[in-house]
Amino acid sequence: MALSFSSGASGQDKGKRNDWQDRIKAEKIAYLTDQMDLTSAEAERFWPVYNRAEAETRACWRLIMEAYRALEECIGKGGDEKEISALLDKYIDAKEAGDGIERKYLTEYRKILSNDKIAKLYTSEENFRRQQIHRLNRNDNSKNDKK
Repeated sequence: MALSFSSGASGQDKGKRNDWQDRIKAEKIAYLTDQMDLTSAEAERFWPVYNRAEAETRACWRLIMEAYRALEECIGKGGDEKEISALLDKYIDAKEAGDGIERKYLTEYRKILSNDKIAKLYTSEENFRRQQIHRLNRNDNSKNDKK
């Protein structure tokens, strides 16, 4: 699954966030293109499909988090069994919808790329995600060292 970044910032903060998001997105595109060894013809067909998959994944993630927060709030206020049951169903439905996105787009990717390149996509996405986490951890640690 892709990285997703969002917050409720506005004005200047929102511009900074968008710049940061754009930089990460550009790095990810370059990294995946290189790791998958995409030809220009493959890239031309692949990126629009990938971008649709990313948009669906982000939308699904938002639904999962909304359902999670509602469930957590209901538990916190001592909601009844019926209310909790309905929220549990909503949460699980949202998670299952997310799982279906991967299957749907695997089928789409197979129309464009070899299985080898698709496998490289999934492993490269995970490697990129880990690199970003390590980068964030290094930045946090360097900030803590200065205190």
